Amino acid sequence: MEPITKRKWTLRAEQPSLVETANLAASLEIQPLTARALLLRGIGTAEQGQDYLHARLSALPDPDLLPDMAIACTRLEQALVRGEKIAVHGDYDVDGITGCTLLVETLRSLGGLVEYHIPLRMKDGYGLSADAIRAARENGCDLVVSVDCGVSAHAEADLASELGIDLIITDHHQPPEELPVCLALVNPHLPTNRFPWQELSGVGVAFFLLVGLRRRLRENGFFTHLPEPDLRQGLDLVALGTIADIVPLGGVNRILVRAGLQLLDQGARQGVAALKKVADVKHVSCGVVGFRLAPRLNAAGRLEDAALGVKLLLGNDQQELIELAELLDGFNQDRQKLEQQTLEQALAILDEQESDSQHSIVLADERWHSGVIGIVASRLVERYYRPTVLIALENGQGKGSCRSISGFHLHRALQHCTDSLIGFGGHAMAAGLSLDETNLDIFRSDFEQVCQENLSAEGLIPATSHDGECRLDDLTLPQVEELGLLQPFGAGNPQPVFYSNDCRVLSPRILSDKHLKFDVEQDGFRIGCIAFGMAERFDELTGEVTLLFRPEINTWRGQQSVQLQVVDFRPRE
Repeated sequence: MEPITKRKWTLRAEQPSLVETANLAASLEIQPLTARALLLRGIGTAEQGQDYLHARLSALPDPDLLPDMAIACTRLEQALVRGEKIAVHGDYDVDGITGCTLLVETLRSLGGLVEYHIPLRMKDGYGLSADAIRAARENGCDLVVSVDCGVSAHAEADLASELGIDLIITDHHQPPEELPVCLALVNPHLPTNRFPWQELSGVGVAFFLLVGLRRRLRENGFFTHLPEPDLRQGLDLVALGTIADIVPLGGVNRILVRAGLQLLDQGARQGVAALKKVADVKHVSCGVVGFRLAPRLNAAGRLEDAALGVKLLLGNDQQELIELAELLDGFNQDRQKLEQQTLEQALAILDEQESDSQHSIVLADERWHSGVIGIVASRLVERYYRPTVLIALENGQGKGSCRSISGFHLHRALQHCTDSLIGFGGHAMAAGLSLDETNLDIFRSDFEQVCQENLSAEGLIPATSHDGECRLDDLTLPQVEELGLLQPFGAGNPQPVFYSNDCRVLSPRILSDKHLKFDVEQDGFRIGCIAFGMAERFDELTGEVTLLFRPEINTWRGQQSVQLQVVDFRPRE
């Protein structure tokens, strides 16, 4: 299979008129280039612009708009008042780790008797654990609260009922047609949902559960002799989990993450400070969370015990936390080696296949570790732009991780492959599955058929969205600083990307055998560029090009200047 080399450049949305752009710029007192970027993100009025740019916590919606929120809060209040033991059941990824930490930390601050369980990826698998529910009963827990899992846990919900345990499920994954029977099921994707933002993370749902609980406790006089918890102090956890789970950073998530990033940057939580130290992080952004902090938390769940991540985030012994953070850093290095080995093996298999006509990639191998196949699936999507499923085989059973491309809904696709699957769950862009190895070929055929039915040849060409044309001399330092008001950047809220014609390439050179560095000149205005991972395209950097780029501020020896991070380039149009 040949890697993708052709990419489409497409305007992010319908081109706004000059009048629209000028009016929004005037009403918000911003530059037209920034106003255009807002319009292309669906921000069309001054009120929407103010809400977007300022992202105030006071604008967060009422938590009671989420399904079963009142039931869940009433039962949690009852448990706190009666002194009942509560078990929190998380998941082994960063979203589940942070959601578990947030619930445990806050419920304990309210006087709750709280224990927690994070499943072992290799032993327990994904989701609510029957063994954990039995252990909770043996430990005297009358209430179990899940976070980031449970919406498909029919058997486990039935078990909880049989054991006399009240079960509150909080989750954000796509629900099945038949829901588990439990005391309360809080999930923004349910048909009864009235919450205005469905794309919450698991830790985001947990946060709103605590907001609803605190309000109920306040109304019922619970805080007469106990201080109210400042839920804002948990937004660092919300930001960690939300960014790591790659949910859209618009609407409610933008508000939560923007506030949480400030806390992460301050590093007030000692576990976060220790993690930043071993990751050599000075300033925290969405990119730093996604590529430096989250992978280290994730590594514990991928290779060892994700509960170590909860222990790190809950802890306050500085020496112990440094040791924990170093342990996670070591796991991350092991994960990187395992990931590279798995990628090389997957590429070798694809090189042997005559599969360029395929609309999908489905690979399985007994050598693979289920903890890294999701990351490798993402690498293959980047390289080949096909919906991809990697399956780790062991003793005749397969655990798979799936990653998708724009316009192809994975969860819906897997619903058409149920005859060959033991189980599955997830989102539009990422999912997990399990199957018998004997059904592998059937699944591969069924999945390919769904892909062919839903993806045209045009749909298999990746598109890079941009925010229109600009001239290089528009990119002054104040202008680029103003574009930074659109942060935090990530899924659903991309960093502005522009293109510019007639850019004459000057002084091209290769850095570290991987990257390109050069200047471009247009109408006498010269600016520096960096093109990460594009060293093999050095020979294309001749004459004049049309440049696709993200403008950013580069700081070197205390001096700031505008630099263009190159996304793509073409010969002059």
